[in-house]
Amino acid sequence: MWKQGQFGGWPLLWRNILYPEQAVTKQAVHTPDAPQAIGSYSQAIRAGSTVYLSGQIGLDPATMQVVEGIDAQVHRVLRNLQAVAAAADATLDDAVKLTVFLTDLAHFARLNEIMPQYLKQPYPARSAVGVSQLPRGALVEIEAILVRGER
Repeated sequence: MWKQGQFGGWPLLWRNILYPEQAVTKQAVHTPDAPQAIGSYSQAIRAGSTVYLSGQIGLDPATMQVVEGIDAQVHRVLRNLQAVAAAADATLDDAVKLTVFLTDLAHFARLNEIMPQYLKQPYPARSAVGVSQLPRGALVEIEAILVRGER
């Protein structure tokens, strides 16, 4: 049973129907400074103050080729995420959750060494998942959820 005061005063569905001016809409985010989507998805979606960044692999946006080696791929992935975040008027400092996919969990320690170069404390929540393969033979993919503060 829904209670008044829950979810901003009304259940979200009814609030969106009764007060459409308060409805959260989704908006695609796009930048040429990160690799173009290689499928039917957006680089990111902004919904209110939340930005959902699609997973990035180590593609160089200029060549659309995967860079070589785990270090280069982690750096490229994080730079790609920075570029998409910037297009959404946000930064990786706004990240509240990261999901990391690795084809070899032995690379986890190296990932932990590189990430603080791009993220400040308090670090976002994070999951790391070992997978059998990633698109284009990539070694790492990272997706992020950002919550933009007042600007």
